[in-house]
Amino acid sequence: MIEFKIYNSVNKLPKKQWNDLTKHDLFLQTLYLEAFEKACPNTICMYYVGIFKADELIGIAIIQRVQLYLKDMFRHERASCFKEFAQNTLSKVLKGNILVVGNLTHTGQHGVFFKQSEIEQSVFLNYIFDACNVLIKQIKNEKKKNIRLILFKDYFENDAIHLEKAVFESKRFYKMKVQPNMIMRTRKEWLKESDYVSNMTTKYRTRFKRARQKRNNILVKELDLDTLKKESEKIYKLYLNVSNNAEFNTFILPENHFSTLKEHLIENFKVFGYYIDSQLIGFYSLILNDKSLETYFLGYDSEHQHTNQLYLNMLYDMAFFAIENKFNTVVYARTAMEIKSSVGAIPETMYMYLKLTNGFANAALKQVFFFMNPSQEWEERHPFKT
Repeated sequence: MIEFKIYNSVNKLPKKQWNDLTKHDLFLQTLYLEAFEKACPNTICMYYVGIFKADELIGIAIIQRVQLYLKDMFRHERASCFKEFAQNTLSKVLKGNILVVGNLTHTGQHGVFFKQSEIEQSVFLNYIFDACNVLIKQIKNEKKKNIRLILFKDYFENDAIHLEKAVFESKRFYKMKVQPNMIMRTRKEWLKESDYVSNMTTKYRTRFKRARQKRNNILVKELDLDTLKKESEKIYKLYLNVSNNAEFNTFILPENHFSTLKEHLIENFKVFGYYIDSQLIGFYSLILNDKSLETYFLGYDSEHQHTNQLYLNMLYDMAFFAIENKFNTVVYARTAMEIKSSVGAIPETMYMYLKLTNGFANAALKQVFFFMNPSQEWEERHPFKT
């Protein structure tokens, strides 16, 4: 007999079974989930679904209840009349509570996993649908909130979940293409920084040298837990400076986010600070996820971003960390696709499945989603010799 259980706290999970099943992905492990629970945006509430066959855990899902507010979604105060109208229309449709099967704060499929030898994918998905329906009723009764949208997020083009098209269509979910995940695969011949640089064409090697020259007077150092706590206010301001310039966003991290992740993940979470004259002017963070280096949140001040090419130098530094520590891939995530492709990242197409709980509104979902996920014209760069 197969059944599912819903948990509202990591502390209630069957941790050994859970971690044994999800050992391939740090984002599904209780170590990360506990840290995230303690330092997640105040608009996100966590739920965990365990699917059991007898007493054996054979499948899991991470589900987030996200409260969307206009002030969080659209950060720019100035907008054209048309854009403001579009934003207000979108906010009326989406404003409120949504369920996300996955992790809204990070690019990639970090939401579901099951034992293929114990349960068919279609059966597994139907249990997740059932769990979502239970949560919708529970949230309505306990929180007096209506769920407006259900989202299964971030599946690569070759993910087996796409074989269940009929299952999603029967539940009136739409499959939608979203901005790609920018991923760089390291090469076997890259043993050190100079190997990476020597693989570049003359144009991009010159660009690299120019960026490095502008970084010459900057001290880059890894920040330990004590420093993260000491610099937390400054780090948070730098993070907000970047986050607030996003066209569309769905959350704001709390100030304790980086120190809490460091406290729990220890060596699997890295933060590097950029200093000029002992002043912190930028930082980037990384999550070490098995053989994948996952780039995480970053921040910088506007004054030094252009003059010191901070962002580009951070992308290079992330690549070098991966090479030196023998990671197979660098997951640069979505956004800023062109500059990420200039350091060697390649766009990997991704899809989501979503459904508005209002049947009439769901029929117009594709038009609504256009404003959430506008297409971007950009030129893919090819920095390496063929």
